[in-house]
Amino acid sequence: MGTAGDGKPNGKSIRIPPRSQPPEGFEKILPTLKKFQDKMQTLESKEVNPSRPKHELYWDIHRVDHQKSRYIYSLYFQRKLISQPLYIWLVKHKFVNGELIAKWRKRGYENLCCLQCIGETVCVCRVPKSVRKANEDFRCVKCGCRGCASSD
Repeated sequence: MGTAGDGKPNGKSIRIPPRSQPPEGFEKILPTLKKFQDKMQTLESKEVNPSRPKHELYWDIHRVDHQKSRYIYSLYFQRKLISQPLYIWLVKHKFVNGELIAKWRKRGYENLCCLQCIGETVCVCRVPKSVRKANEDFRCVKCGCRGCASSD
């Protein structure tokens, strides 16, 4: 990472909202959050392949957002390694997708890929593998998921 003329790094760092200090424990997860942010910036600045269908452009971004939210979900609800104030602060300041995490806590949505797939019409990725035709290879048009039904 290079430096700008004023001596500050020109790479973006995690933006902490002004007037809101992160709770204790944030420093421990900060390196991982930075890695997710770097992945996201790389994907956003990546040149678009014109031969790739338009609906596939955001699949990788959805995947990184899902991974980041699943990481925090795991730390708080499964492994109990972060505090409730830190979890609430991360959701409030949109470091993670709080609505998606809330769905993961409900029965039948434990593996949900994104909120778009349970909107007005249920997405094909929510169909259990046992109901699908054999050797049927498909991906969700919205997020690229290959199947997130909880019964799989």
